[in-house]
Amino acid sequence: MLIKRRRGWELGENRATPESRYLNRRELVSAMGLGAAALALPAVAAAQDKDPSAKLYPATRNDKYGVPTPMTDEKRATTYNNFYEFGTDKSIWRDAQKLEVRPWTIKVGGMVERPFEIGIDDLLAKMPIEERVYRHRCVETWSMIVPWSGFAMRSLVELCKPTGSAKFVVMKTLSKPSVMREQRDLLYPWPYTEGLAMDEAMHDLTFIATGLYGKPIHKQNGAPLRLVAPWKYGFKNVKSIVSIEFSDKRPVSFWEKLQSSEYGFWANVNPQVPHPRWSQATEKPLGSDERIPTLLYNGYAEFVAGLYTDRKAEKLFM
Repeated sequence: MLIKRRRGWELGENRATPESRYLNRRELVSAMGLGAAALALPAVAAAQDKDPSAKLYPATRNDKYGVPTPMTDEKRATTYNNFYEFGTDKSIWRDAQKLEVRPWTIKVGGMVERPFEIGIDDLLAKMPIEERVYRHRCVETWSMIVPWSGFAMRSLVELCKPTGSAKFVVMKTLSKPSVMREQRDLLYPWPYTEGLAMDEAMHDLTFIATGLYGKPIHKQNGAPLRLVAPWKYGFKNVKSIVSIEFSDKRPVSFWEKLQSSEYGFWANVNPQVPHPRWSQATEKPLGSDERIPTLLYNGYAEFVAGLYTDRKAEKLFM
């Protein structure tokens, strides 16, 4: 008898399409386990209060890029998550609590003036922390609006001092299979790797999140620091970053290695360009009963469309 082991990215049609389980509100609430979450989240909050960076939050809000509404309920945004290192379902937030985020060191290398390592709290001390409310659009067609805290990625790039030859920033997630159990699956190209072109990384909209909902960022959402590029599909937003490298070669990112025909490097949001297996024309906000139209560049076209004027020959959207 032939037994096929399905890879994590090979979603069945009943899970991947917009008509899938996660788009049904009752099933979504059940899958999220909100009853148990309501009891367990206070313990998560207590752990966050022990975070040495807790005093930095809540941060002053920067409204330069708008304040989209309605804000997603914190409980929903923190109990319905993709973080494949901990598993392939959406209820990984409990397992993610095993992740230790202190000590945490970020290694900087590649095409820089001088490679170095820096601890997360030393990094935070050098950065101007602020809050920004951004839309988040998953390639699976669910969405949310959340208040991230952190700093412009431009500030991080300037701290790293890349050479003039650097064209891309490559970021990698922590590799710790003893805690992140899905990393034991050798079918995946661990560690999770993502990247941006230098002009994307230096854009004012690009953000490194270290906080969420006025407190240190939750582990399941990418603690202690993650990328937030709100005009791109969510899988571009690499979590729990431990490595930043600068290169003159475009990296092949995690999902691109797994299925390049479905997940390209640029991954900008466009409702007119469907995923090969489902439409991207609409989305379903977490907690809503209704689907809404998806916006070009996730509503940030006025800020970022110019980045791609000279890249029209590229496969920009999927």
